[in-house]
Amino acid sequence: MRGWWFDDAAPGAQYSTVLNKTRGRPRGNPDTKARIAEAARELFLAHGYKGTTVRAVAAAASVDSALISYHFGSKQGLFGQSLNLLCVESTALDQALQGDQAGLADRLLTSVTSLWDATEPTENRMALQDADTMRAFRDYLESELLVRIAEFLGGPDATERATAAVGVIGGLIFTRYLNPIRSIAALPSAEVRRIFGPALRAALHARVRQR
Repeated sequence: MRGWWFDDAAPGAQYSTVLNKTRGRPRGNPDTKARIAEAARELFLAHGYKGTTVRAVAAAASVDSALISYHFGSKQGLFGQSLNLLCVESTALDQALQGDQAGLADRLLTSVTSLWDATEPTENRMALQDADTMRAFRDYLESELLVRIAEFLGGPDATERATAAVGVIGGLIFTRYLNPIRSIAALPSAEVRRIFGPALRAALHARVRQR
């Protein structure tokens, strides 16, 4: 699993990092966590997921980067909590990307349904009704989910296959959770995996014709 707290600052941006001089496990408190979340929200909405680094958030909140790992676990966890996207859980994608490629579609669908089904529908819809939040969420799908699926798949057409897969996953999220179609929203989670599994497997494993 990547250490997001060591990522580089976004190109063209200058940030100063406030260093924690104490040793041992960093101390956390609700005020510090809230300050980090607010700084992260402003940066994610202004620069998107890809353009925001943990180092930049730490500088904006005047904390050590290790405190972000302590409170939020990862950049993905920070993104989900700061924008109140409770469906974005920091370890779910890591778990889905473990194991063989043959089972990837099932693991991804399990991750999506378990996270989104566990969140109150109104919470996700309210968070994503804001245009800036929706733009940041789309940026997350493209710069985090798509990129990591492509890295897992490997090969010359990995990006194309990952793009198709994110299209299937995004379509499921939209039609089941954000702007639900009744027949899709009413499906039990197991049926979602059974019905959408073939389409996602085809996206992930079909060979893309070279131009």
